[in-house]
Amino acid sequence: MTVALAAGSRRAGVPPLAMLLGVLGVVYGDIGTSPLYAFKASLDHFTATGITSWEVLGILSLIFWSLVLVVTVKYVLLVMRADNRGEGGILALMALAQRVAGGPRLRHFLVLAGVGGACLFFGDGVITPAISVLSAVEGLEIAAPPLKDYVLPIAVAVIVLLFAVQYRGTHSVGRLFGPVMAVWFAAIGLLGAIEIAGHPRVLLALSPGYAVGIVVQYRWLAFVALGSVVLAVTGAEALYADMGHFGAQPIRLSWMFFVLPALVLNYFGQGALVLSHPAAEENPFFLLGPDWLRLPMVILATAATVIASQSVISGAFSMARQCMQLGFLPRMTVRHTSATEEGQIYVPQINAALLVGVVALVLAFKTSDNLAAAYGIAVTGTFICTCILAAEVFRQHFHWSKLASYGPFGFFLVIDSVFFAANLLKVPEGGYVPLVLGFALLALMTSWNRGRDLLLSRWRMDSLPLASFLARLPQSRTVRVPGMAVFLTGNPDYVPAALLHNLKHNKVLHEKVLFVTVANLDVPDVPAEERATAVELAPGIHRVTIRYGFMESPNLPRDLAALRGQGVEYDPMQTSYFLGREVLVPATAPKMPFWRLWLFLVMARNAVPATEFFRIPSDRVVELGVRVAI
Repeated sequence: MTVALAAGSRRAGVPPLAMLLGVLGVVYGDIGTSPLYAFKASLDHFTATGITSWEVLGILSLIFWSLVLVVTVKYVLLVMRADNRGEGGILALMALAQRVAGGPRLRHFLVLAGVGGACLFFGDGVITPAISVLSAVEGLEIAAPPLKDYVLPIAVAVIVLLFAVQYRGTHSVGRLFGPVMAVWFAAIGLLGAIEIAGHPRVLLALSPGYAVGIVVQYRWLAFVALGSVVLAVTGAEALYADMGHFGAQPIRLSWMFFVLPALVLNYFGQGALVLSHPAAEENPFFLLGPDWLRLPMVILATAATVIASQSVISGAFSMARQCMQLGFLPRMTVRHTSATEEGQIYVPQINAALLVGVVALVLAFKTSDNLAAAYGIAVTGTFICTCILAAEVFRQHFHWSKLASYGPFGFFLVIDSVFFAANLLKVPEGGYVPLVLGFALLALMTSWNRGRDLLLSRWRMDSLPLASFLARLPQSRTVRVPGMAVFLTGNPDYVPAALLHNLKHNKVLHEKVLFVTVANLDVPDVPAEERATAVELAPGIHRVTIRYGFMESPNLPRDLAALRGQGVEYDPMQTSYFLGREVLVPATAPKMPFWRLWLFLVMARNAVPATEFFRIPSDRVVELGVRVAI
């Protein structure tokens, strides 16, 4: 979900309350619902021999210092400084790192890191709604035990309903997200503070000595527990990814003065409850409050997890569009759900894939405890990718010294790697899910990118240089007919295949011809004055370049109409769009492995037509078939 508050966020002074509420609703849904399961999952590793106070304090200390180091220091204070023209997120960081990278090998490595992180993000997008909604609905087992058998059907119903309303957009309900999350953080913080007041000894866990102590004493068991401790920091990537919606200042203020204190109070409150009543380890979050408050907390928790899921789903839509614009995914349907907000989009194919994946996970794992085994690998893998990219950006873009850039991020890379290694132990129990999803998506994205490169190379080989065509045009006696023809071309220096086929079969050329090249830049958005340029190549023939950032969706008719001030007399009712309908077939000697070629051909055949992707009126399109071997 995108909230159009970015401009105001960059002004000096304290951000307005509406913006801070928007931050709570959009940015902190995922990490804000982690108390539902993170502390319990971490403590479960020590229940075999009975829970001791040392173990409770040690786990709390690990959670607290994870929040401080990974979220506060790494993301809030450091990584959020690396914005790509105001935008954040791993693909924006990858584009920035590529721009300043030294050589082709390094650029290739950074691309793999960025795309790998994006693939893991999609894996996270499948697991987060499943574990969040399921853990909230499981509160019914405490609040209303007779409903225990209905937990799974209710969770599936909530998830299906959530995905079913995605096509309507989030603008109408988005205004409720912030206040609901504000009530959520206030409630969990207050409940934790009340319990801490009765057992202040739990505050000893603020000392890092307890985190170090439990690691030294338990070693292997503590290492295993780290795979669950990391659940407390899931959602940290959202702080950076949503920076473009609000700016850094509101996100930092909300975290430091409201979200972090509320989370710490609740985690320590759960710890205090377990110290005084060890049996509460069964579900310390919902047992934290009085009996009469449990059912309202289940309802509030369900609302909060729906908001957390919505943020992840909307993020997946935005990530998919970025991947399309950067050339790592084929064209898909992108529908705008708001007439005023460019970032509010709906991608039906991604929505359907996420729905199937989330419901399958819920039905397969059945409980949030089981799903916790599948959670963590995607998050920590993304952490590692972000660390690698950020180190290069701080070194090359901000010109920090090697010690100042590689030192801190090397330290965080060690922490992230330890978390990742601990989560690898979960692979047999369910951790294979995000890994399989990640590798499958990586294969798809890299195959599509490689196939596109080969396709462009083949077009260059088979195409006629534009300069030669224009030089011979006056002597060719080609008949010019009224109207305007628009030819899309990926290479502005060569004649589009559709034009050559049109000349071959119809033996005419329109009086006005536009060779249009769409350039996807590694910036979030392109200013309106830089959007389109036109250069006259010959009488009535123009070369047009239209530029889009990776956060934007193309709209050719709109941007061609804006060229009237540059001498292009564009009339939509007198314009025909000529597109090449490529039939892709394997070459005699393919330059890709068979499995990659097969993936590319499948994706190409199922890609959304250019007419829909570029918003070209279908009744103004002429398609000419061409067979291309790659």
